[in-house]
Amino acid sequence: MEYMPKIGLEVHAELKTKTKMFCDSLNNSGEKHPNVNICHVCMGYPGVLPVINKEAVKSVLKVGLSVGGSLANYSRFDRKNYFYPDLPKGYQISQYQHPLVSGGKLNGVNIRRVHLEEDTGRLVHEEDASLIDFNRAGVPLMELVTEPVLSSAKEARMFAEELQLLLRYLKVSDADMEKGQLRLEANISVMPKGAEKMGTKVEVKNLNSFQALERATDCEIKRQSEVLNQGEKIVHETRGWNDQKQITFSQRKKEEEHDYRYFPEPDLPFLQINEIDDFKNLKAGIPELPWEKRSRFSKEYGLKNETADIFTRDIRLGEFFEETISEASADLNEPSAGRQIAEIAANYLISDLVGLMKEKFLNFEDLRVTAENFADLILMIKREDVSSRSAKDVLKIMVETGEDPSAIIQERGLLQVSDDGFTEEAAKKIISENAQAAEDYKNGKISSLQFLLGKLIAETKGKSNPQKAKEFLENILKS
Repeated sequence: MEYMPKIGLEVHAELKTKTKMFCDSLNNSGEKHPNVNICHVCMGYPGVLPVINKEAVKSVLKVGLSVGGSLANYSRFDRKNYFYPDLPKGYQISQYQHPLVSGGKLNGVNIRRVHLEEDTGRLVHEEDASLIDFNRAGVPLMELVTEPVLSSAKEARMFAEELQLLLRYLKVSDADMEKGQLRLEANISVMPKGAEKMGTKVEVKNLNSFQALERATDCEIKRQSEVLNQGEKIVHETRGWNDQKQITFSQRKKEEEHDYRYFPEPDLPFLQINEIDDFKNLKAGIPELPWEKRSRFSKEYGLKNETADIFTRDIRLGEFFEETISEASADLNEPSAGRQIAEIAANYLISDLVGLMKEKFLNFEDLRVTAENFADLILMIKREDVSSRSAKDVLKIMVETGEDPSAIIQERGLLQVSDDGFTEEAAKKIISENAQAAEDYKNGKISSLQFLLGKLIAETKGKSNPQKAKEFLENILKS
C-alpha cells in the first residue's frame, strides 16, 4: 500500500538577550567555563522570585509579526512539571494555553503557535559519569510549532532553513545549530493515500542539523510505511536519530500533555500585551525580511532567482554586493548600465571572491578588499580596461595585499590594449606558429579556434580583448 506522510515541526531557538529569561545571569553561549553564569533564581533555590525578561518577549512578538501571526492581548506563563537532571527546579516555566503568538505562515507552511520558555542545562557525558553545566539553564527559548501540513522531508528542511534566516534578519537569535542555538524536532505520521484520518504520530527529537532533519524524516516515513505494510501498529513514542547508522531508534513512550500537569505560574504576572508601551510600535522596527530582499534583488538588479537567494542567505555577502553597486553607481551614466554592473559584480563575487576567501580562510571582517576597490575593478571590467582573465589575477592580488586595482593593473602592465593593430599582428604570428591547428580549424575542427585563442591571449599577456582577438583569428583564418 502507498502511504502519505504528514509532518509537523517543533523548533526551539535560543534568543539573543543580554540576560536569562527570569534572572539577571548573563546569557552567553560562548562561555567555556561551566557553571559560572548562574544564580539562585536560575538554579531554582527555594524562595526566589523570577522576573520576566521584556526583551525576550519583544523578540517573540517580532517573529509573530513577521510571519503574520496574531499577537495575544492576554498571555501568561505556566509550570510544566517533569524531572530531568538538567532542569534545576524540577519544572520548567513555559507557556501552554495562552502563547504569545497564534497562527501565521512561513514558506507557505501554517504555524500553530509561537511561545516563550526557559532552556534547560547541558549534560556532558563521560565514561563513568554525566556532568551538568547550568550556564544554559534559564536562557530564553522560543518554541515555534507548525501545523502537521508538511508533506516531505525536503519541505521540512526548507521551512527550517527559512526560519533560521528570519531569526537572523530580525537579530533575535544567532540560530547556530552547531552551538545548540537552534534545535529541531519532527512529528511524523503516515496514512494511506486518500485517507482523511491522520496516522499515529511519532516524535523524532534532537535533530542538530538540516541534513539530519531531512534524513531522519525520510527514514521515519519509510520505517512507518514498512511497519504498517507488515500489518503492525505504529507506537506513539519519542525516537532519536543515529547519524552514524542513519536510523531512528526508540527512546521512550511519548508523554501526553496531561502528564506535565500544567498550571499557571504563581510567581509571574499575567501579560496584557496591548497595554505595554514598549510593545505598541514593534512593527515599525521590523527590517526587510528574507523573502522581501529576494524579490527586491531580482527586480532592482535583474538578478536570477538563484543569485538573489545566495545574497539573501549570506547576509554579509549581500551587504557587500549592495555596497559595491552603491560605490559604482556614481560612475554610471545610463540606467541600463546598472544591471550590467550588477551582473558582473554578482559573478565575480560568487565565483571568484568567495572562492578566494574560502581558500585563505577569510571572513568579511578579515577581508582587505573594500567595496570601493571592488567596484573600481568591476567598472574596469565593464569598460574593458582589463580582460576577464587579468581581472581574476588582479582580484587575487587585491585579496592578498589590499591594494587598489588601478595601481595593480598599472604596475604589472595588465591594462587591456585597445589598439587593433597590436592584436592583429599577434593573431598573424600565432597562426603562423601553429599551422596545423589553423589547418584543422579550416577543415571543420572548431575546438582548434579555442586553442589558438588561448595561445593569442598568452602571447599578448592578457592585454588583448578576448572577443576582438577571436574575431581577428576567425577573419584571418577565413581569408
